[in-house]
Amino acid sequence: MNSTVTTGTETSVWGGGNQPLGASYGKMMMWFFLVSDALTFSGFLAAYGFSRFKFIETWPIADEVFTHVPLFHGNYPMIYVAFMTFILIMSSVTMVLAVDAGHKMKKNAVTWYMFATVIGGIIFVGSQAWEWGTFIKGDFGALETKGGRILQFVKADTGERAALSDFAASIPGDRTVHERKNGIWFYQEPALTSVSLEEVVKGFKADSNILIRTEVINEEGEKTLLDRKASLAKLAEATQVVEGANLIHNEYGSRLFADFFFFITGFHGFHVFSGVVINIIIFFNVILGTYERRGHYEMVEKVGLYWHFVDLVWVFVFTFFYLV
Repeated sequence: MNSTVTTGTETSVWGGGNQPLGASYGKMMMWFFLVSDALTFSGFLAAYGFSRFKFIETWPIADEVFTHVPLFHGNYPMIYVAFMTFILIMSSVTMVLAVDAGHKMKKNAVTWYMFATVIGGIIFVGSQAWEWGTFIKGDFGALETKGGRILQFVKADTGERAALSDFAASIPGDRTVHERKNGIWFYQEPALTSVSLEEVVKGFKADSNILIRTEVINEEGEKTLLDRKASLAKLAEATQVVEGANLIHNEYGSRLFADFFFFITGFHGFHVFSGVVINIIIFFNVILGTYERRGHYEMVEKVGLYWHFVDLVWVFVFTFFYLV
């Protein structure tokens, strides 16, 4: 009889604790959710990988796209993205410390570590929103051909990118009359670009220092730069001005890149935002002593699992979009 009771106690692995299969129902459900979410992200990243492989010759180069740093002007490839990644990883570290403090029933330590985790998440979400805004706005502008190819401009003497406003000519016309400041609104027409195609073509022909760079990547791993004669011939294929990136046009190159960027980073950003909201709720529960009265901080551990998952997914997103 005693032997049976002892055996039953030893084989009861679903009662909680730190045993390998001793997870509570809540933690098991969190693991099920994370596995299903991991499969979802895997599908998205796999689709991105296949699309990039198919259009590898015209895919934008990350070092030429993500070059911005808030409050600083200049070319800083990947600097701010690396900062965002560092912040998110450090917030995962503070979450680990919060879970560890919870196991030791140290309320004050859990409070401060959860606060640091929330701050890190807010910085990351804010940074991602700023990056989106910069990506949508664009820097230099480009032309798009009838076939959807992107033509960028480069200064021949320095090799630096040239913005459309640097050389576009000014052609007086309806564009100067139909400005927002004059109170004239056209609901049936798309938003006007800062310069027209005619102004870009006229300015390009007048400035011999400007060359065209196509979106095709050459053997050196750089965009193909055309000479002056080939640039003039290529200019005739342009149909419209493109500024920034959206789901239809992309001044940086293939429009699929922008589609995947907005969708995958947006989906991940939604996860981080959701995690921040949940962490804030847990943070206030810790302050109110909710988990102290329960005698355990398992909720901190469960939300910690979610936060670590979000961090891990970003490592893959960062690798696919920014490094490879």
